[in-house]
Amino acid sequence: MRDILQGILNYRSNELPALKARYAALATGQKPGALFFSCSDSRVIPSLMAQANPGELFEVRTVGNLVAPASGDGGLSTGDESEAAALEFALAALGVDDIVVCGHSSCGAMKAALGAPLPAEAVNLGRWLRHAAPALSRLRAGGTLDDSLSEADQLSQLNVLTQLEHVRSYAGVKRRIDSGEVRLHALWFDVPHGEVLAFDPAARKFVHVDESVAARVAGGLTI
Repeated sequence: MRDILQGILNYRSNELPALKARYAALATGQKPGALFFSCSDSRVIPSLMAQANPGELFEVRTVGNLVAPASGDGGLSTGDESEAAALEFALAALGVDDIVVCGHSSCGAMKAALGAPLPAEAVNLGRWLRHAAPALSRLRAGGTLDDSLSEADQLSQLNVLTQLEHVRSYAGVKRRIDSGEVRLHALWFDVPHGEVLAFDPAARKFVHVDESVAARVAGGLTI
């Protein structure tokens, strides 16, 4: 906690002066361009990797960047309502244009989904990981996107696409995607190299983002 408090002091002295005008403009509301689902992992910092300013990203962080899918009619969530509520608010109230799911390497949730032991008291975590089951089934069926990666990283990449399918399972999201109002995007953070990769549908794999890749994938994925 001492480090956090010292960080607050440093922020007030070094960062806040340049941001005061922006926060004043944001005081009456927000208009982020993207809803960004990422893992709760402390090594993954969406605003840093995207160089986003306050007010530009509407962030949701969950263990394993998992999103509980909708029920069969596309309405209620099959799990906790938190992710569904964020989707509804981002689309209906904020009017975001883009929805991102970002996974990462060395993900503890993916290792647990593969069978790494969990603490005995982690009963909610065990249940939460069921939302990674479809990705695990794909991996077991040989659906890897990059077999040079570790098994956990292969699962992590497949899981990003699976969670985008969960996002699309909500009727309001699907309707906006079909009408061209909203785009879906898949990112993956390579922790040891600090690099961000994007899923390239043409290559059927995650690739390093450069100018040409950025131009090619900006239009979103068909999920």
